Amino acid sequence: MTSLSGKTLFITGASRGIGLAIALRAARDGANVAIAAKSDVPNPKLPGTIHTAAKAVEDAGGRALALKCDIREEDEVKAAVAATVDAFGGIDILVNNASAIWLRGALDTPMKRFDLMQQVNSRGSFLCAQACLPHLLHAPNPHILTLCPPPSLDPKWWGPHTGYTLAKMGMSFVTLGLAAEFGPQGVAVNALWPRTLIATDALNMIPGVETGNGRSPAIMADAAHAILTRDAKTCTGNFFIEDEVLHDAGITDLSGYAVDPSKPLLPDLFID
Repeated sequence: MTSLSGKTLFITGASRGIGLAIALRAARDGANVAIAAKSDVPNPKLPGTIHTAAKAVEDAGGRALALKCDIREEDEVKAAVAATVDAFGGIDILVNNASAIWLRGALDTPMKRFDLMQQVNSRGSFLCAQACLPHLLHAPNPHILTLCPPPSLDPKWWGPHTGYTLAKMGMSFVTLGLAAEFGPQGVAVNALWPRTLIATDALNMIPGVETGNGRSPAIMADAAHAILTRDAKTCTGNFFIEDEVLHDAGITDLSGYAVDPSKPLLPDLFID
């Protein structure tokens, strides 16, 4: 399979950034995309809403469903999944993209922020998978793709920001567990993470780093597309790095993804 034409994707946090890029790449194939995010009204600090994302998906050739959904809320997730099934007849792919970030040490991490990261990242990914799996199990080539890093217990990633690392590694361990449980049932469960920084609003959380030091979200979208078009029965339990996925797909020149070719690319977190 080389196309996502006719497939239905449920993507969390798809109103902007990597989630939107993945949605647009699928839309160019003629996919159905459920955009599940909290961004219902414009935010002066962050561009994009579920409505602008839906229009962009439709302009790109797909069908879109804008769903105001806080993935911390079980009832909202279940309602969003039900609306997606009602609109498109099922769900083929879940992309767990939504994530909260706070890169501070323990004494500078308010518990409200700590709780937010755990609820959105690991719990949210688990909840969305739980809600989508009854439908994925009936899909012909079902995938769950979560934006999280390879699991690591290296203290250098834990010391500077324990709360955030716990939240991201929580997503990784959820991926590990779901792959072990549902891979044998034909559902591909994989993770995807970038080797270098990706130019999204999240970069503003990292002091001294600019978007010019990263690559466009399009590189993650192309890598996700390459994974989601693979045979689910033979592609599960992997922690993919995006440049390796593209290399395997025959794309070796990544220079076009650089936001500013004159600036050095910086490695993303959790990459050695």
